[in-house]
Amino acid sequence: MIKNFIDKLMGKSPKSNKPHFGRRTEVPASVHRIDPDLVDERAIHVTHTLQQAGFEAYIVGGAVRDLLLDLRPKDFDVATDATPEQVKGLFRRAFIIGRRFRIVHVVYGRGRDNEVIEVSTFRAHLDNAAAEQVKGNERTSKRQLEGMQHAVDSSGRVLRDNVWGPQDEDATRRDFTVNAMYYDPESQTVVDYHGGIQDAKKRVLRMIGDPVARYREDPVRIIRAVRFAAKLSPLGFKLEAKTGKPLAQSASLLADVPQSRLFDEMLKLLQTGHALASIEQLKKLGLATGIYPLLDVVVERADTPFVQVALADTDRRVGEGKPVAPSFLLACVLWADVREGWAKRLARKEHPYPALQDAIDEVFDARIGDVSGRGKLAADMREIWMMQPRFEKRVGSTPFGLVEQPRFRAGFDFLRLRADIEEVDVRLADWWQEFSMASDAEREDLVQAAKAEQQALQTSKPRVRRAPRPDGAAQPPKEVAAAAPDAEPGDAAAPKKRRRRRRPAGAAGESGSAE
Repeated sequence: MIKNFIDKLMGKSPKSNKPHFGRRTEVPASVHRIDPDLVDERAIHVTHTLQQAGFEAYIVGGAVRDLLLDLRPKDFDVATDATPEQVKGLFRRAFIIGRRFRIVHVVYGRGRDNEVIEVSTFRAHLDNAAAEQVKGNERTSKRQLEGMQHAVDSSGRVLRDNVWGPQDEDATRRDFTVNAMYYDPESQTVVDYHGGIQDAKKRVLRMIGDPVARYREDPVRIIRAVRFAAKLSPLGFKLEAKTGKPLAQSASLLADVPQSRLFDEMLKLLQTGHALASIEQLKKLGLATGIYPLLDVVVERADTPFVQVALADTDRRVGEGKPVAPSFLLACVLWADVREGWAKRLARKEHPYPALQDAIDEVFDARIGDVSGRGKLAADMREIWMMQPRFEKRVGSTPFGLVEQPRFRAGFDFLRLRADIEEVDVRLADWWQEFSMASDAEREDLVQAAKAEQQALQTSKPRVRRAPRPDGAAQPPKEVAAAAPDAEPGDAAAPKKRRRRRRPAGAAGESGSAE
């Protein structure tokens, strides 16, 4: 205190390492004009339950921003001073998740109708210089990080962040000012510490604190900046100059982020309804390459017809509230690789289906690796690709079996997009559309019509007459016939191919599927 007094006499301003936590401003409903009907009832139930138990609880983050913009939020998050264990104890279906950043998922409903309200505890603002430091990352230092509440790596990136604190410090810990507001649905008051309401009115995306330091703390904020800029650009939002300028030079920090986390952030970029806008922002901000290898491929191919219609279709489905699957979009992005590898193998006279499987394996190894390429996502992608040649078969039992496959709709949607860019005949997609919606009797008629069309096509082909065999010419021996399987029908030396008899169903050694 004496030092501060002397500094004041000497004209020096006292230095403080304590960051500016902002000034608490409570904005009433008459000013912010949030429509209560836009607030999800389950989010209200969570805040009400916590408040009844004696805790503070607010709707927080992007939901408040969207409410201020008269948009209906798709997700609602809640912030509270209750610890994760205390939150879990108040709800029947609540689960503590995460290690780096422990939160609680409160689940309502079941199956496709379920909704998750994410509840986080107010975080304290801690000086990273005072945090426990580890040499490696989340994966290499997993054992060392056990039991740590606040830890950083050598670059200052936060690896553990589970120290609780007051609301003003929690607000300072958030990324953008428009994402750092708290809404109490009981009193209908918005609590604002960093001018988020003013920035929302000005349509500005501004990072709280020093952007360079905030990107270093968590490099994933670089991707979040791109995503929010893409999402809010149609409403006139722009990145503040100080917030946007360090993005490209900070991109190298992403090299230390676990690949699984980058994979998840890539999917958020592409599946929140603003995929095309996100790609434009990546190019505009100098981040078209270097964030994540698979994302580099998406950006590179975004202007190709097939990937472009796939991205546009994804944005449309999200806008209509329909579900989207990462497997479908990634199958579209990597189809060119699969098709190329398949064509090369077919040119080497390999059997079509094993050739396609080998091409798919090659693409998984080259493009996806171990992140998610060997789990359910890979299985779904494989099914979509393996269905494509089967769509060419419209006779026999194949159509009836194919339409019953669990992933048929995804495979058909993929076929429809191929038809949209004229990669396949649009009549093929139309036939399958009709077949999938028809009754059993109508399906039989469609199969018969396809069979008649196929026969008509074969009879319309010009027949090639064989040259007359010279008198006394002997028939080629069976050994010659076996040695020349690729001879053309018009070749005088070509043997007559023998049709191999098919074993009866259930015979030993037969596989369960003809394909």
